[in-house]
Amino acid sequence: MPAPEPSPAPQEVTEDEEVETIVAQADKLKGLTVLGKIELPTAGGPKTAGGGKKGFKNDGGGDRNRGNNPQQPNRDANVNRDNANRDSANKKKRKRIIVQNAAPDTNDRPVVVRGDRKDFSQPAPGNRPNFNKGGGGNRPNISAGAPKQDVTDKQIQEQIKATLARLSGGKGNQANRAKYRREKRSAIADADEQRRAQEQSESKTLKLTEFISANDLASLMNVSVNDVIKVCLGLGMFVSINQRLDAEAITIIADEFGYDVEFLSAEDEDIEIEEEDSEEDLVERAPIVTIMGHVDHGKTSLLDFIRNSKVTAGEAGGITQHIGAYDVLTDTGKRITFLDTPGHEAFTAMRARGAKITDVVIIVVAADDDVMPQTKEALNHAQAASVPIVIAINKVDKPSANPDRIREQLAAINILVEEWGGKYQCQEISAKTGQGIPDLLEKVLLESELLELKANPDRRATGSVIEASLDKGRGYVATIMVQTGTLHVGDVMLAGSHYGRVKAMTDHRGKKMKTAGPSTPVQVLGLDGAPQAGDKFVVYETEREAREIASSRSQLQREQSMRTKKHITLDEIGRRLAIGSFKELNVIVKGDVDGSVEALSDSLLKLSTNEVQVNILSKGVGQISESDVLLASASDAIIIGFQVRPSANARRLAEQEQIDIRLYSIIYNAINEVKDAMEGMLAPTLQEVIIANVEVREVFRITKVGTIAGCMVTDGTINRNSRIRVVRDGIVVHSGDILALKRFKDDVSEVRTGYECGISIKNFNDLEIGDIIEAYEEKEVKRTL
Repeated sequence: MPAPEPSPAPQEVTEDEEVETIVAQADKLKGLTVLGKIELPTAGGPKTAGGGKKGFKNDGGGDRNRGNNPQQPNRDANVNRDNANRDSANKKKRKRIIVQNAAPDTNDRPVVVRGDRKDFSQPAPGNRPNFNKGGGGNRPNISAGAPKQDVTDKQIQEQIKATLARLSGGKGNQANRAKYRREKRSAIADADEQRRAQEQSESKTLKLTEFISANDLASLMNVSVNDVIKVCLGLGMFVSINQRLDAEAITIIADEFGYDVEFLSAEDEDIEIEEEDSEEDLVERAPIVTIMGHVDHGKTSLLDFIRNSKVTAGEAGGITQHIGAYDVLTDTGKRITFLDTPGHEAFTAMRARGAKITDVVIIVVAADDDVMPQTKEALNHAQAASVPIVIAINKVDKPSANPDRIREQLAAINILVEEWGGKYQCQEISAKTGQGIPDLLEKVLLESELLELKANPDRRATGSVIEASLDKGRGYVATIMVQTGTLHVGDVMLAGSHYGRVKAMTDHRGKKMKTAGPSTPVQVLGLDGAPQAGDKFVVYETEREAREIASSRSQLQREQSMRTKKHITLDEIGRRLAIGSFKELNVIVKGDVDGSVEALSDSLLKLSTNEVQVNILSKGVGQISESDVLLASASDAIIIGFQVRPSANARRLAEQEQIDIRLYSIIYNAINEVKDAMEGMLAPTLQEVIIANVEVREVFRITKVGTIAGCMVTDGTINRNSRIRVVRDGIVVHSGDILALKRFKDDVSEVRTGYECGISIKNFNDLEIGDIIEAYEEKEVKRTL
C-alpha cells in the first residue's frame, strides 16, 4: 500500500487545522472506522448523501479512496472536525424535541455538499442532520416519515411540566420547594372551591344556619346585596346590609331568587367530617343500654338490683329526677353501660336523647299494671332511632301480676314478642327478688352481638353529653358518654357552646380516671359552662380552635333566643284588650342539672293560655344567686328552685325585695303549684243564678208614681237588690233593677215563696197581667286551666 502524501498547501491551514492534520497523519487513522458507524445506514438502504461517491458504507472503502485521492488527509481532517462539531452540537441538543439547523461551518467542503437532498422523497432515516452543514432545504425532509420524530402536543406539555418541576425542586432550596407545595395546595383548594360553587349553583339549594346576615345571604346566592334589600323592601321588610335574618325571612328571600333553603345547626356546620376508621383499628366495645318505661314500673329498681346498690333511696318521691349513667360488669365478665331515664311525662326530651345515643333499649312494663302512655312514647322513641328493643315485664312476683295481658296490649300496638311469633325478645323479671334478671342480661348481650359494636380507641374522643350541673367547690360538672376514641385528662374539649381543658375525670362511683375509652360514662371537670344535655362533644388539638367555635355558637344562640322570644304585636294587644285584661307570669327557673331545668321549663311553657302567658325570663343550673333575685325584682317574677337552695345573700335580698322563691324536689309538685298560681291570675267568670220566679197577677197604674204590679212569689226568694227580667210568653221584654219592693204598705228587703208583694220596676211601666218576673244574681266562679 503506498504511503500517504503530505498536504500540498500548508499555508492555507490554520494552527488548529495543523494540529488536527498531524493527528490525521498518524497510523491511528485506521482506527477511525467509527466514521462508517456514525451514519447508521440501517433502515434506508446503502444510500449516501453524495450518490455513493464517498464510500462510507464499509470499513475497507476508506483505505482505497485514500490511496486514489491526493487530498485525502485534508479531507479526512475536515471530516474529523465535522464529527467533533457534530458530537458537541448533539450533546447540547440531546434533550430537545424540535432540532434547529446548526450554523454553517466555514471549513466545510463546498464541493461535497449538494442541495439535491431536498428532492429525495424517502431520505435515509439513519443520516445525521449535521453531516451536510449549510445544505439548504434538506432539514425538513429528514423528519418526514421518521416514526421517532412524531411528537404530540400532549407529550410536549408533559415534558415541559417535568422540566419545570425539576427546575423548581432540584435547587436544594427548602423555601422554594415549600412555596411550590403551598401554591399547589392553593391551586387544588381553588379548584375544589370552584367545583363546589358550580355544584351549589346547579343544585339551587342553600345550606346555611339561621340568622345569617343579608350580605352573607346575597353572597351565597351570587347576587348583589342591593337586590336582596330591594326584595325585602318589596315584601315590607326593612333590613340593612349586616342585619341578621330569621328563618322565615331567609326562606322568603331565597324563594324570590329561585333557591331552596336547608337549615343547619351550628354544630352541623362546625364539626369536621370524620374520617372512616380502618377495619384493623376497630376493637369491640361494650353496649350502651337505656332503661325506659312508665313512672313507678321499676326501672331504677331493676338497675339497682343489677348494680347491687340502693340508688332509689336517694331519689325524691321515688322518681328518677335526672338521667344516670352506670358502668356494670356482669357475672359472665361482659361490660354493659346502662342509662337510666326518668319516666315522668315532663321528661320526654330526656327519653328521646337517651334513645339516640343507645345501642339497646329495655322497656320495663309492670305486670300488675297496663301499657301506659309513657311506655308507648318510649317505644316510639326507640323505634324512631332504629334501636333493638327488649321487653322486661316486671313485678311478676306480685299476686295480681298478669304478664299475658301485657303481651296482649303490646301486640295491639304492633309489638309482638317472640313467644307469640314476633321479633321482640321478652323476659319476665322481678327487680325485687332478682328473678329472670340474668336471662334478661343474656338477651341484651345477644342483641348487642348481632350489632357487632366496634370502635377505634386510638383517635380523638367524640361522644354525647348526658347531663351537666354546677357543683359548689368544683365548678361545672358534665356527665358524658365517650362513643369513639379515648378521652385523656388534659384534652381540649368542645361541648355545645362551651369548651375547656379536662382537669379531672371520675366514674359514677367517684373514682378518679386518667383515660376513658369507648362506651365509658364519666364525669368531667373543666368546662367553662354547663352544656345542654344531648350536645355532642369533640376533642380538638388546640384551645384556640375550640374557643373560636364556642364563641360563634354562643353568639348564634344569643341571637336566636332574642329573635325567637315571643313578642306581642299591636293586633294581639288589641285583641286581648277587647276580651279583657291580659296577665303574664314571669318565672326564673334554677335547677341542679340541665335536663331537669329543661324539662321543668318546657312543662311551664305548656301551661300558657290566651289570658295568662308564662314567660321564662332566665333558666340555668346552680344555686339561686343575688343576680336572680335582682332580675326577679325588676321584672316582677317568681323564682322556682328545683333541687337547689338560695345563697344567704340571695335569701336576705329576697326578703327585702319581697320576692317569692319556691323550692321543690319533685317536678310535678312545681308544675301543679304554678298551675294554681295561674288559675288565681285568671279573671273569674260570672255565672247567673235564678233565685226567684214572681207572677204578675194585677197591674196598678198610679199617677206620678208609675205602674205597680201585684205579684205572687211562686218560687224562691226575691230580694230588693236582685236584678230582674220581665218574661212575656217566653220572650224577655226587659232587663233591669227593682225600684221598690213592698208588702202591703211597708218596704221590705225580701219576699219568700207563697207570699204576695208589690213591685215597681225602674224605667219600665209596660207590665201586663200574666208576665213572669225572673229574679237572678251573678256569682263569680273560679276558673281552672
